[in-house]
Amino acid sequence: MATEIHRGIHHGLHRPTVIIGLGLIALAAVTWNDARGMTIRANYGVGADAASYFVALFLAVLGLGHLIAAFRPGIEADEADWGAVAWIGLALAGLIGAIWAGFGFILGSTLLFAFTARAFGRRALIVDLLFGAVLSTAIFLLFNKLLQLALPLGPLERLI
Repeated sequence: MATEIHRGIHHGLHRPTVIIGLGLIALAAVTWNDARGMTIRANYGVGADAASYFVALFLAVLGLGHLIAAFRPGIEADEADWGAVAWIGLALAGLIGAIWAGFGFILGSTLLFAFTARAFGRRALIVDLLFGAVLSTAIFLLFNKLLQLALPLGPLERLI
C-alpha cells in the first residue's frame, strides 16, 4: 500500500482535483453573474447572454464532475510537463501582447495556435504559424464579416 501512495495513486480525497473543481464552479458563478449584467439582448434567436449562460452552465457541470471524481479512489497523479505549461503561458502572453500592442486578432491567434501546438509536442513551428494564420483569418472573417462582431483590429485586419 505504501508503494501505491508513493507512486502517486490516491485512495481518499484528491486535493488538486477538488481545487480545479472549485475553481471551475467559481468561474461559472462569475460568468453567470456577468451574463446577468448584459444589457444588449438579441431581437432574434439567441443573444450573447444566452451563450454566456450556456458557458456558465457547462463550467458548473465540469466543476461538479471534478468534485465527484476527486472522491473516487485510484486517481493517478502524473508528473507535470512544465515545458508544455511554459509554452501555453507563452501562447497566452503572445495573444494578449499582440492585441495589447495593436497587432490585432489574427497575429495574436496565430501565435496562440503555433505555441499551443508546440506545447503538445509538434516541432514544425513554421507550418504551425502558417496554418494558424489561415485558421485565424478564417475565424476573423467569420466573426467580423458574417456575424458582424468586432474583433481587435491590427494591420492585417485593416487590409481585409
